[in-house]
Amino acid sequence: MTLIRFFFILLHLINSIFLMKRHIVNKFDKKKLPLLPRVVFPGKIIVVVSEEAASLAVDFLLTQKILGIDTETRPSFTRGKIYKVALLQVSTYDTCYLFRLNVLANSPSVKRLLEDTTVPKIGLSLHDDMHSLSKRMTFKRGWFIDLQDIIVNLGIEDKSLAKLYANIFGERISKREQLSNWEADVLGQKQMKYAATDAWVCINIYEEYLRLIETGDYELEIVPEEEKETAQNEKETAQQETTLTRTETAVDEQTLSGADTAITA
Repeated sequence: MTLIRFFFILLHLINSIFLMKRHIVNKFDKKKLPLLPRVVFPGKIIVVVSEEAASLAVDFLLTQKILGIDTETRPSFTRGKIYKVALLQVSTYDTCYLFRLNVLANSPSVKRLLEDTTVPKIGLSLHDDMHSLSKRMTFKRGWFIDLQDIIVNLGIEDKSLAKLYANIFGERISKREQLSNWEADVLGQKQMKYAATDAWVCINIYEEYLRLIETGDYELEIVPEEEKETAQNEKETAQQETTLTRTETAVDEQTLSGADTAITA
């Protein structure tokens, strides 16, 4: 058992024994997001740019109990110009592999990972990810679990990753790097941290979801109807979240250098 995994189990035990039930709301107020402390992936990040390295990475990943996944695509600021998915990030509890698909292209190893049916892969809005990946390669979808499909069982109506994590854990996922160039020759440290965090938090949300469903150790607050966002406001909220550019605190910037990174050729 890794130190990080032990830490999360210990937190859950403390929460169950000494603290009140977890308080969640059906609709999280987006205005509270900038006020929350920032969460950043604390583990090792490995960038994969060759088929040999991809094969070794997938061999390791398929020995794990659970995986978190996400993808990134270079944003287009020209009408009619659409880029293919550039990055597939796959995280364990303490290690995240960043597969640079714009370099690996139609990787047999990545295909093997996507078609695997032995290890659950947790993500959010997986329909979009699967569609993007299918533009890179043909594959038969393996074992994937979409958080949007199950989180409703807790009474949560939010669909964005940032709101879900803030609602359940009271921490903020920075989205500053989402619109950066994911096809750059070399990914920046902030890009790698951002990508790894998005995949890793999916594991945290899923395991906490399972705990809450099993124990009932939560209380759901229903936001009064007049306080809910309209459908148009919800759309605007999603757009705002993807372009969040608030100045990060000094603590946040120090956290960025906290994890190990490596590039495997």
